[in-house]
Amino acid sequence: MGVIEIKGLTKYYGKVKALDDVNLTIEPNKIYGLLGRNGAGKTTLLNLLTNKIFPTKGDITIDGHTVFENDELLGRMFYMTEKNLYPEGLRVKEIFKWTQEFYPSFDMDHANTLCEKFGLNANKRIKNLSTGYKSILKIITALASNADIMLFDEPVLGLDANSRDMFYRELLASYNRHLKTIIISTHLIEEVDEILEEVIIIKKGRVILTRSLERLLSSAYMVYGQCHKVDQYISNRKYTGEQTMGGFKSAIVMEDTRDEALAQKLGLEFGMVELQKLFIALTNS
Repeated sequence: MGVIEIKGLTKYYGKVKALDDVNLTIEPNKIYGLLGRNGAGKTTLLNLLTNKIFPTKGDITIDGHTVFENDELLGRMFYMTEKNLYPEGLRVKEIFKWTQEFYPSFDMDHANTLCEKFGLNANKRIKNLSTGYKSILKIITALASNADIMLFDEPVLGLDANSRDMFYRELLASYNRHLKTIIISTHLIEEVDEILEEVIIIKKGRVILTRSLERLLSSAYMVYGQCHKVDQYISNRKYTGEQTMGGFKSAIVMEDTRDEALAQKLGLEFGMVELQKLFIALTNS
């Protein structure tokens, strides 16, 4: 599946602007992290991508074809929502058969194998599943769909650490078996940063950053030392996430290379920046 182009996408709910002139290019066959605080607009964007809702203005295309009311394109996308949308009275195995009607490439054997791995009883009814196992059911259905574009909204809700780890491993295995575009919206940034290739950060309905994770982290670093000396170092640089304790300060420098000579002269130290700390700094500032 090809390039997803999002142009001028704006969405109002009444007088509330949920998305504000979003412009994005999502390249095929990459794993994207869609990051933002609660209410930032992540779920709204995913719902628009999958035609669950319609934009106030703007357009979404895949290889130049609009997704709006385009059943052919939508049939190649699978969206795992945070909500439980399956009928409570159906059994797990019946959900798989039902999904196969909409996704002809759905792999029933793979779904059953994943049930064994995750410990999900395929004969159980949805109403008898815990929150965690309802999430596991949605995960298995998504992974077995073999869709060209997979979108996950808080996929590990209610899962224990072992099940979350298994999800990430199975997601990567699915990606390696059949290259696809994957977009994951999650608050568990520390858990997904090892599998992401690209990062999209949304703040108050606007995209404030979109970049490869490698480039993002290689061009950002922490500097810390005495307050006035840190101020001197960052004075002509792009920075965020200032923190002060006593007479000492730290700051995250963005889109810059380390000036080792100046840091040594000022008695400053450098440190690596993790994605989660960078995200917090960017969305707090």
